[in-house]
Amino acid sequence: MSPSSKASGESRLALSAGIACYLMWGFVPLAFQAIGRLGVGPWEILAQRIFWSIPAAALFVLLARQGREALGVLRQPKVLAWLGLSSLLIALNWVVFIWAVNSGRLLETSLGYYINPLVNMAAGALLFRERIDPIGRIAIGLALIGVTIQALALGHLPWVSLVLAFSFGGYGVVRKQVAAPAQTGLLVECLLLGLPSLAYILWIEAQGVGHFTDSAASVAWLIASGPITAVPLVLFAWAARRVPLSAMGFLQFIAPTISFGFGLAQGEAFTPLRAVSFVFIWIGAAVFAYGAWRRSRAPAISPVAEAQAAE
Repeated sequence: MSPSSKASGESRLALSAGIACYLMWGFVPLAFQAIGRLGVGPWEILAQRIFWSIPAAALFVLLARQGREALGVLRQPKVLAWLGLSSLLIALNWVVFIWAVNSGRLLETSLGYYINPLVNMAAGALLFRERIDPIGRIAIGLALIGVTIQALALGHLPWVSLVLAFSFGGYGVVRKQVAAPAQTGLLVECLLLGLPSLAYILWIEAQGVGHFTDSAASVAWLIASGPITAVPLVLFAWAARRVPLSAMGFLQFIAPTISFGFGLAQGEAFTPLRAVSFVFIWIGAAVFAYGAWRRSRAPAISPVAEAQAAE
């Protein structure tokens, strides 16, 4: 096989992995709703999700032959501190998401993940001095209008959407500071959260209010919540390093679109004013995706040429 054919094959595989991870994230609400219908509360789902993510994450570390890197991270207090912060942010994201999908707020979760890329863009400008071009500013402006209208439609700030967008955006910012592969970072995060999660699980089971041993269905679903968490994260990490930014810019809107469809199908309130807010969000998302595509098509400028142009 020629190098070009091999590269083309890997690109197609990476694109497939990217599509697969976002499809999984789109259907994840149904899994947590199924667990919720068994009577399991958000905090117990979170604890079980974290605990059963540990073996799944460990398996991916072993498959990637990153065992030495994982041990190295555990010996670095500064890296552990960053991963401790990222683990708290992702735990906040997970528990709010679990609560929301079991409280008839799928549309709000959808809104949160539509605006998340725009939050990331704004964070890049504020924290890392990344330049936002006019297209990016238009996208952020449209999103702000959409969120404002959503607040008017709901009668309060769409706090579920904002917490999901900012916690996941903050998670990305923190992970940007961590010198560790994605699989290794995920395993360490799960290990850091694993001990308190196990303690909570044992405590509620001792109190007789846990649900792990209620039925075969509860055992199966709660154990499955680990791989459901780990698999799309690993697929995303692998794809993101190989798929062009323009393609990822489009793919990341697959999951909230699926969630939006489920929210409508489940009869969540969708007033005309709320519809207007989503129109602004969708236009902002489309502008963002167009900007990513446009940047990917721009010819690379060498440092010498850039210096000459500045003279």
